[in-house]
Amino acid sequence: MKRVSFADMDCTIARTLEIVGEWWSFLIVKQALYGTTRFGDFQAELGIARNVLSQRLKRLVEVGILAREPDQQGSKYPEYRLTQKGVELATPLIAMMQWGDRWEPPADGPPIEVISAGSGAPLGPLELHDQEGNRLGLGDLGYRRLRPKRAVR
Repeated sequence: MKRVSFADMDCTIARTLEIVGEWWSFLIVKQALYGTTRFGDFQAELGIARNVLSQRLKRLVEVGILAREPDQQGSKYPEYRLTQKGVELATPLIAMMQWGDRWEPPADGPPIEVISAGSGAPLGPLELHDQEGNRLGLGDLGYRRLRPKRAVR
Protein backbone atom coordinates (compact mmCIF):
# COMPACT_ATOMS: atom_id res chain seq x y z
CA MET A 1 0.00 0.00 0.00
CA LYS A 2 1.43 3.36 -1.06
CA ARG A 3 1.89 5.92 1.70
CA VAL A 4 -0.20 9.05 1.29
CA SER A 5 1.47 12.39 1.98
CA PHE A 6 -0.23 14.72 4.45
CA ALA A 7 2.01 17.68 3.52
CA ASP A 8 -0.67 19.57 1.60
CA MET A 9 -3.61 18.78 3.88
CA ASP A 10 -5.41 21.72 5.48
CA CYS A 11 -4.95 20.20 8.93
CA THR A 12 -2.20 21.09 11.40
CA ILE A 13 -2.24 17.61 12.95
CA ALA A 14 -1.87 15.94 9.55
CA ARG A 15 0.99 18.28 8.58
CA THR A 16 2.73 17.57 11.92
CA LEU A 17 2.34 13.83 11.37
CA GLU A 18 3.99 14.26 7.97
CA ILE A 19 7.12 15.33 9.86
CA VAL A 20 7.10 13.26 13.08
CA GLY A 21 4.35 10.69 12.55
CA GLU A 22 6.64 7.86 11.52
CA TRP A 23 7.30 5.96 14.77
CA TRP A 24 11.09 5.88 14.52
CA SER A 25 11.19 9.68 14.16
CA PHE A 26 9.31 10.24 17.42
CA LEU A 27 11.48 7.65 19.20
CA ILE A 28 14.65 9.35 17.93
CA VAL A 29 13.36 12.68 19.26
CA LYS A 30 12.57 10.98 22.60
CA GLN A 31 16.15 9.69 22.80
CA ALA A 32 17.48 13.15 21.94
CA LEU A 33 15.38 14.58 24.79
CA TYR A 34 17.06 12.02 27.09
CA GLY A 35 20.44 13.40 25.96
CA THR A 36 21.48 11.00 23.20
CA THR A 37 23.53 12.79 20.52
CA ARG A 38 25.59 10.18 18.66
CA PHE A 39 24.52 7.89 15.82
CA GLY A 40 25.85 4.76 17.53
CA ASP A 41 24.09 5.62 20.78
CA PHE A 42 20.77 6.16 19.02
CA GLN A 43 21.22 2.80 17.33
CA ALA A 44 22.13 1.00 20.56
CA GLU A 45 19.31 2.55 22.59
CA LEU A 46 16.60 2.01 19.99
CA GLY A 47 17.73 -1.19 18.26
CA ILE A 48 17.08 0.50 14.91
CA ALA A 49 18.72 -0.56 11.63
CA ARG A 50 21.59 1.72 10.53
CA ASN A 51 19.98 2.58 7.19
CA VAL A 52 16.65 3.48 8.80
CA LEU A 53 18.36 5.57 11.48
CA SER A 54 20.43 7.36 8.86
CA GLN A 55 17.32 8.21 6.82
CA ARG A 56 15.35 9.40 9.86
CA LEU A 57 18.20 11.53 11.22
CA LYS A 58 18.66 13.12 7.80
CA ARG A 59 14.95 13.94 7.60
CA LEU A 60 14.83 15.34 11.16
CA VAL A 61 17.77 17.61 10.27
CA GLU A 62 16.07 18.66 6.98
CA VAL A 63 12.89 19.72 8.78
CA GLY A 64 14.80 21.56 11.52
CA ILE A 65 14.04 19.31 14.51
CA LEU A 66 17.68 18.22 14.91
CA ALA A 67 20.88 20.00 14.00
CA ARG A 68 23.92 18.01 12.83
CA GLU A 69 26.98 19.52 14.51
CA PRO A 70 30.68 18.71 14.93
CA ASP A 71 31.40 16.61 18.00
CA GLN A 72 32.16 18.82 21.01
CA GLN A 73 35.07 16.58 22.06
CA GLY A 74 36.73 16.66 18.63
CA SER A 75 35.66 13.26 17.31
CA LYS A 76 35.25 12.96 13.54
CA TYR A 77 31.68 11.78 14.07
CA PRO A 78 28.92 14.40 14.21
CA GLU A 79 26.44 14.92 17.01
CA TYR A 80 22.72 15.44 16.61
CA ARG A 81 21.27 18.12 18.87
CA LEU A 82 17.69 19.23 19.29
CA THR A 83 16.80 22.64 17.90
CA GLN A 84 14.14 24.76 19.63
CA LYS A 85 11.63 23.17 17.25
CA GLY A 86 12.74 19.76 18.53
CA VAL A 87 12.77 20.77 22.20
CA GLU A 88 9.15 21.88 21.88
CA LEU A 89 8.19 18.29 21.01
CA ALA A 90 8.84 17.42 24.69
CA THR A 91 5.30 18.39 25.71
CA PRO A 92 3.45 16.12 23.24
CA LEU A 93 5.95 13.31 23.89
CA ILE A 94 5.46 13.56 27.65
CA ALA A 95 1.68 13.68 27.14
CA MET A 96 1.91 10.48 25.06
CA MET A 97 4.12 8.87 27.72
CA GLN A 98 1.64 9.75 30.47
CA TRP A 99 -1.24 8.41 28.38
CA GLY A 100 0.67 5.17 27.70
CA ASP A 101 1.65 4.81 31.36
CA ARG A 102 -2.01 5.03 32.30
CA TRP A 103 -3.63 3.00 29.52
CA GLU A 104 -0.92 0.70 28.06
CA PRO A 105 1.77 0.16 30.71
CA PRO A 106 4.04 -2.89 30.62
CA ALA A 107 3.03 -5.60 33.10
CA ASP A 108 5.85 -4.58 35.46
CA GLY A 109 4.97 -0.87 35.30
CA PRO A 110 6.26 2.18 33.45
CA PRO A 111 9.98 2.06 32.59
CA ILE A 112 10.66 5.80 33.00
CA GLU A 113 9.37 8.52 35.30
CA VAL A 114 9.70 12.18 34.32
CA ILE A 115 10.87 14.21 37.29
CA SER A 116 11.85 17.78 38.08
CA ALA A 117 15.62 18.05 37.70
CA GLY A 118 15.64 20.58 40.55
CA SER A 119 13.51 18.86 43.18
CA GLY A 120 13.36 15.26 42.01
CA ALA A 121 9.56 15.38 42.30
CA PRO A 122 7.57 13.45 39.68
CA LEU A 123 5.92 15.48 36.95
CA GLY A 124 2.18 15.86 37.44
CA PRO A 125 -0.29 15.04 34.67
CA LEU A 126 -0.18 17.49 31.78
CA GLU A 127 -3.40 19.47 31.59
CA LEU A 128 -5.10 21.95 29.30
CA HIS A 129 -5.33 25.56 30.46
CA ASP A 130 -6.61 28.72 28.82
CA GLN A 131 -4.43 31.81 28.54
CA GLU A 132 -5.63 32.99 31.97
CA GLY A 133 -4.44 29.73 33.56
CA ASN A 134 -7.89 28.16 34.07
CA ARG A 135 -7.86 24.35 33.87
CA LEU A 136 -10.01 23.05 31.01
CA GLY A 137 -11.69 19.72 30.39
CA LEU A 138 -12.87 18.38 27.04
CA GLY A 139 -16.34 19.84 27.63
CA ASP A 140 -14.81 23.31 28.05
CA LEU A 141 -13.24 23.32 24.59
CA GLY A 142 -14.62 24.80 21.40
CA TYR A 143 -13.17 25.08 17.93
CA ARG A 144 -13.15 28.19 15.77
CA ARG A 145 -12.09 28.17 12.12
CA LEU A 146 -9.57 30.96 11.51
CA ARG A 147 -9.88 31.05 7.74
CA PRO A 148 -11.98 29.42 5.06
CA LYS A 149 -11.22 25.76 4.52
CA ARG A 150 -8.95 25.11 1.53
CA ALA A 151 -10.11 22.78 -1.19
CA VAL A 152 -8.58 19.29 -1.18
CA ARG A 153 -6.43 18.59 -4.25
